[in-house]
Amino acid sequence: MNDIALVYMVAGLSSRFGGRIKQFAKVGPEGETLIEYSLKQALPAGFTKIIFIVGNLTEKPFKEMFGNSFNEIPVHYALQKFDPKIRDKPWGTVDALYSARDVIDCPFVVCNGDDLYGSNTFRKLVDHLKEDSGCASIGYALGDGIPEEGSTNRAIFEVDDSNYMRSLVETFGLVKSDLGSIGLTLDSLCSMNIFGLTPEVVDYFGEKLDRFKEEHVGDRRAECLLPNELSSLVELGKISIKLYKTPDSWIGVTNPEDEEIVREKLRKA
Repeated sequence: MNDIALVYMVAGLSSRFGGRIKQFAKVGPEGETLIEYSLKQALPAGFTKIIFIVGNLTEKPFKEMFGNSFNEIPVHYALQKFDPKIRDKPWGTVDALYSARDVIDCPFVVCNGDDLYGSNTFRKLVDHLKEDSGCASIGYALGDGIPEEGSTNRAIFEVDDSNYMRSLVETFGLVKSDLGSIGLTLDSLCSMNIFGLTPEVVDYFGEKLDRFKEEHVGDRRAECLLPNELSSLVELGKISIKLYKTPDSWIGVTNPEDEEIVREKLRKA
């Protein structure tokens, strides 16, 4: 079996959670935390390593909860650092992933630690990485990820006829009743922020991060974001990303009031 790592980005504490770690919200029907339930969905796909990208405030709690293994699968940690004297937050998800470069030595799936993607989503990416040397991602039907009323922002995939990604563009102010005016439909695919990548992709980010930090020196909040940079690598012809449509529901915790919504959905699952 090929080694496939599962990488979670869990470095930040959300101010909307009043200093609590949202991944530790107990949402599962058996009292599982959000991160435990995500692992419960993911691990049957065949991961051989778990990597948590932690921050200064989340490193200790995650190490106390998981130690060096979970369900007999080795657990590793990477620390995303930033200087709070000059920054309000870390340098973004590209910086987070680059922080883990020393422990990423095989193909991997990277995702958010505060989302639930579904077991089949993880399996689809693992199967791709075992069979294909290229990268992959999962899209979610826009009609299922946009509110009936009001607007939202989503990163939208543009794909070719073979379902390979051409670009991934953050699109703002999406209104369900007005998608046609900007060339989108309810079946257009938006990003779930889950990607199947290879270690070579991480290597590309070093030089990019140096340039980004130079260009934004003095900016306390600028972030170098993974979807943007993956899209750039695709457009430059450095990588290819096969796109699949998720067979699962996609739910997550953003605000404290979402905890009960997720609990109810999981009780009915």
